[in-house]
Amino acid sequence: MLQQTQVTRVIPKYEAFLARFPTVASCAAASAGDVVRMWAGLGYNRRAVNLHRAAVAMGDRVPDTLEELVALPGIGPYTARAVLAFAFERDVGVLDVNVIRGLARYHGRPVTQAEADELVPDGEGWAWNQALLDLGATVCTARTPTCDACPIAAGCAWRRSGGDDPFVATRQSTFEGSDRQGRGRLVDALRVGPVTVADVPAACGWPTDPDRAHRIAASLFTDGLAVTTDGVLTLPGH
Repeated sequence: MLQQTQVTRVIPKYEAFLARFPTVASCAAASAGDVVRMWAGLGYNRRAVNLHRAAVAMGDRVPDTLEELVALPGIGPYTARAVLAFAFERDVGVLDVNVIRGLARYHGRPVTQAEADELVPDGEGWAWNQALLDLGATVCTARTPTCDACPIAAGCAWRRSGGDDPFVATRQSTFEGSDRQGRGRLVDALRVGPVTVADVPAACGWPTDPDRAHRIAASLFTDGLAVTTDGVLTLPGH
């Protein structure tokens, strides 16, 4: 849920989600549509489908090895290591965009995953990664880092160099008017109830651009976010 979504938005959604699906098995037993419905307001709805697929694959046990975790739908190296560090307290480096930037600035160059793993103090994987994630999110930020407040500023190669920062994150593409916005509108409409094929353009917010709207609808079918029967779209399992 935290991937590309602010913490303040996630917390109430996270609590509600766990109240509805307290175990992996309860999530797996629900339909993908139920999971997508509980995901409302978080965006990137394909994550909900992958979460449901992963729950089905897991059954009643969350894997505790990197190999098993990355084999699950929607789980990449970052999420797998986050599970290992925060659920199982393993000594692995969790490299989100904030940590990557902070380590690159400190060392004066990008740091590999293997190097990040080696940096973790023995037995301190949970605390180490929490600290780096917070540092990158609140102090060593992309555009306005507060170096005077940084506890490791004295050893920072980037600060010592006084040069340009090559590690500033690029801006995300504009959401307004994008395909992502249209997808989100259509999924939100499906959360309320079925949508006929004829109503897809209006549900996407593009009543005068049916070709674009139906292309978006097709992408929902591909991603497992919608199904169609007799000219009517619904969430999967409904």
